[in-house]
Amino acid sequence: MNRRLYSVSTLVVLIVVAIFFLFPIYMAILNSFKTQGEMYASVLGLPTKFHFENYVQAFQKANMLESGWNTVVVTVTGICGIVLCSSLAGYKLSRTRGVLSNVIFMLFVSSMLIPFQTIMVTLTKMAKNLGLQGTPFGLGIVCAGLGVSMAVFLYHGFVKGIPRELDESAKMDGCGEFKTFFSIILPLLLPITFTIVILNLLWLWNDFLLPVLLLTDFHKYTLVLTINMFFGKYSREWSLILASLILSSIPIVIIFAIFQRWIIQGITEGAVKG
Repeated sequence: MNRRLYSVSTLVVLIVVAIFFLFPIYMAILNSFKTQGEMYASVLGLPTKFHFENYVQAFQKANMLESGWNTVVVTVTGICGIVLCSSLAGYKLSRTRGVLSNVIFMLFVSSMLIPFQTIMVTLTKMAKNLGLQGTPFGLGIVCAGLGVSMAVFLYHGFVKGIPRELDESAKMDGCGEFKTFFSIILPLLLPITFTIVILNLLWLWNDFLLPVLLLTDFHKYTLVLTINMFFGKYSREWSLILASLILSSIPIVIIFAIFQRWIIQGITEGAVKG
């Protein structure tokens, strides 16, 4: 009886939590099919008619093909830079014993504690001086630099669970460090790599502060910046805002649903092995 009562109570709590998190999504989808007047009249009520033209207008006004491509460039550039640099750094720091290696690793970890607001002015000036301001590719490189610290921390912990004997065997077979890493170690890092890719994908796709600081041309805007243009000084087109938000989140939801099991697996294995 106690076990059954515990299972039922757990199920009830999970259902309540799920409703709590899913209700805002339900409200966004529901109101995205309403007119502005219907939304102001009743936020919780069903629409008298489903206005699918809201999605067509949102797609056109937000220039989603162009802004979506810019977002893809930023995201792919940032993720590739984070994975490549962090995996190499995490592997080398984990395999190298010594004070210098520990100090460098602690510098990576400690940088995670620095609030972005304290460095954003300096970062913007550096990006401008390096020619990275104003382009999605440059923004992706800046994002890669900011995302490296957490990724190095995760890779460092995960590599500790990989036997050193693999490195020694590869060395005996004539493999150099780079060949050992890319041929043997990197395939074993797939679980934590999936985790890092998904976490940074969610961040880069939805980030607002960095794009608004570094992108100045409308044709270089990401999806978040173009959606923000629906917020006028005296009016807000909520039906178009909600429709554009749903459209922009569909790719992320699909990718997250496919790879979600690797997120938990990578984080837990990296934490335990670290």
